[in-house]
Amino acid sequence: MTEGARATRALLVLLAVELVVFALLGRNFLTVGNGFEVVRASVEVGLLALALTAVIATGGIDLSVGSLLGLCAVVFGWLAREAGLAVPVAAALAVLAGTLGGLLNGWLVTSLRLPPLIVTLGTYSLYRGLAEAATGGVANYTGFPGGFLGLGQGTFLAGIPTQLPLLVAVGAFFWALVHRSVIGRGLEAIGYAPEAARHAGVPVGARLRLVYVLSGAVAGVASLVYVARLGQAKADAGTGFELLAITAVVLGGTSIFGGRASVPGTLLGLFVLALVGFLVYEVSQRFGAQGLVRTMTLFWRWRVRPYKTWRLYRRLAQATDPRNVLVLLALFVAFIIRGYAIARQAPDEFGTIVAVGITTWFGFQAFINISALSGILPLTGIPLPFFSYGGSFALTCWVAVALAMRVAWQSRQSGYYES
Repeated sequence: MTEGARATRALLVLLAVELVVFALLGRNFLTVGNGFEVVRASVEVGLLALALTAVIATGGIDLSVGSLLGLCAVVFGWLAREAGLAVPVAAALAVLAGTLGGLLNGWLVTSLRLPPLIVTLGTYSLYRGLAEAATGGVANYTGFPGGFLGLGQGTFLAGIPTQLPLLVAVGAFFWALVHRSVIGRGLEAIGYAPEAARHAGVPVGARLRLVYVLSGAVAGVASLVYVARLGQAKADAGTGFELLAITAVVLGGTSIFGGRASVPGTLLGLFVLALVGFLVYEVSQRFGAQGLVRTMTLFWRWRVRPYKTWRLYRRLAQATDPRNVLVLLALFVAFIIRGYAIARQAPDEFGTIVAVGITTWFGFQAFINISALSGILPLTGIPLPFFSYGGSFALTCWVAVALAMRVAWQSRQSGYYES
């Protein structure tokens, strides 16, 4: 079984578990209307994730898509409300602005041969800064026509969100591009070995520019859906969307190092994250459990492998001088003391448990790696993952169970799902 097939199977199992667990927490969760609302709130991130699947397949990254979405939203709002252009014209120019932003990213990566991470980290700030400058950081464009707002707020047939066909169409396009075309095979070849792909006749520069242009164009389209759904265009539109989109892509089985991509996996990863965001909203208002579960889900998907953590630690013990172990333990104890000090600020007992557990485990993992890299532990040739395999899975299960208990308790006390 291929890596992509294993990722898809694991996500299907995880999605099924989420549906079963939260269906038991309330009567109205497994309803068509509720499902459509989850989809409606996920379309913008889903569009960005589909475009990023092609980018990441090449071994690249685009951190600017969220900021570019915000800039395109401001461009559309200004053109439609201040300049008085017709909505279709303003929408076309907003998509064009996104396309030009993607073209700039692609040109910097291919022509100047700059690392995609550095390029898009710079344009991440550039595009957001342009949006802030254009609005003064406070302008909020509203009052759009009802016909346009229907793109993000309307339904058709049996309550299907109007933006769902757009997500399906873009998904079908990227599925055909990545999995059923010569271009897609070239993208994976570039991600696996760029120089080998170039010698094989793949136009590496043109292919890279294509995926960044597509990423920018899709960000422009996503901005229109975002503005239509919320009815407003502000400079902070799309903040944090790039990280959610990248998480969905990696969770779906696309290799963050390039060379392997899965568009269906990206969509599965998107809906796993969407359910997490929708169902722990109440808890996230207390101490950020939403981001915590998303992080745990990503670590579980990325780091669980079919071999045991104790083998790594056995080799650790065989290669380590006892005096170095004392140094490591001293660092570990210092970290735990600091962690308990932080945990005391948690809002309740549950927050304290989570803070202490994560501080302890991740601190231990971090110091093993820091010590190895700094020479305290002479472990040449021994693989040291930042998060251990079995431990990451165990911690994920522990946090998931704790959160489920917490959500169940709150929902029964407040009747959150009963109405």
